Amino acid sequence: MSLLKAYLRVSLVTRIVAGFLLGAAIGGILWYVSVTYGMKDEIQRTMRYFSPFGSVFINMLKMIVVPIVFFSLVGGSAALPLRKLGKAGGKVLGWYFATMCVAAVLGITLARWVNPGSGASLEGWKDLVQQFGAQVQSVSSSSAPQSLVDILEKLLLNFFQNPFSALSQGDFLGIIAFAILFGISIRLVIESTEDVKVHAKMQTVIDFFDACMLAINKIVDFVMNYSPIGVFFLSMVIFSVYGPIIIGPYVTVLFGVAAGILALIFIAYPILIALAARKNPYKVIMAIREAMLMAFVTRSSAATLPVSIRVSEDNLKVNRELASFSLPLGATINMDGVCIHLPMFTILAANMFGIHLSFGDMALMTITTVLAAVGTGGVPGGSLMLLFIILGTIGLDPSQIAVIVALAIGINPILDMFETMCNVTGDIVCTYSVATLEGLVDGEIEDR
Repeated sequence: MSLLKAYLRVSLVTRIVAGFLLGAAIGGILWYVSVTYGMKDEIQRTMRYFSPFGSVFINMLKMIVVPIVFFSLVGGSAALPLRKLGKAGGKVLGWYFATMCVAAVLGITLARWVNPGSGASLEGWKDLVQQFGAQVQSVSSSSAPQSLVDILEKLLLNFFQNPFSALSQGDFLGIIAFAILFGISIRLVIESTEDVKVHAKMQTVIDFFDACMLAINKIVDFVMNYSPIGVFFLSMVIFSVYGPIIIGPYVTVLFGVAAGILALIFIAYPILIALAARKNPYKVIMAIREAMLMAFVTRSSAATLPVSIRVSEDNLKVNRELASFSLPLGATINMDGVCIHLPMFTILAANMFGIHLSFGDMALMTITTVLAAVGTGGVPGGSLMLLFIILGTIGLDPSQIAVIVALAIGINPILDMFETMCNVTGDIVCTYSVATLEGLVDGEIEDR
């Protein structure tokens, strides 16, 4: 018990960072041993015994994500007066799409500057394609839409579907649409009648969803205390399998994506916070570092949602109803990191296959990137499916697209970490800024 108490006394952020670094170090050593002494098969077999301890952490987060999204959105939509919800909700949606457009333009600009694959021979990438190409079929066989019209059709159909089917399958667009409509309907009943008994019944429904969220938050605490252990095993398994090969051949791509994402997080977002909220932006960034780290490790905006809601309410003092509305929505549709990531591989493809991209091509790519990013759903590796859409808009045939997707698979675990951290940071920055503008911040920032 004394060991457990000592473990819990250390801050969660410190424990997560220590778990990640220790796991990466051990994984790197195991990778070196496997390459040097020809023990790759033996070490990978051994990792199969350890990987469930990391996978169970991701499954724990997924277990609580769907109820959190549903309960929080219903409660948030029902608790805020419709006039305030409509005003704040419009600002949230406008902010999300505006920052995605900015991210897409920044991603294209950086991609043209970094110019990945310039002068490269297709033959020089053949080994990497062979190494990761087997995974392309599983990605391409998914139901990813293949054109802009398909994207719009898929979005509309996914918004309006059987809510029980959406809940069981974890389809976040369907869950969000039904939860918001259900919450607004509760509020409409309240605001359309003076009957005290009806008000009491509707308040009972709102109290029920609030009580469910309080119970879910206790489960979140249990999961978060396990998170450093899960992070340790996740990073150990990833680095023991890939080692430096996951970074080495892709230095320019990794540099371009990381530079764009870090510029968004530490330059663009702070400017927006300073202009909109009139607060010290770096104090805000420090207050949400726990959610940023969790996003970096889990590579899933949806899985990080419990932590995002907690730091927004506890550290930034954002009104619970707004946080419950804005953050689940952002985890599904706000994909700033993806808007940086996708143009980099598009420019790589254009350089490798000798395709000239005009200004019109760039404009179409920006629009397609933003619309396609909405459909990634906040899941690990979701941007891989979107490559089929984006690369199709520049005229690549299926075999050429397969080559680029195979290359993307090779570095995707690392890029996914950066882009998910950016997505989650953007969600919380938007929520805090809109809350400040609407007077929905209930205190001063606390750095916990």
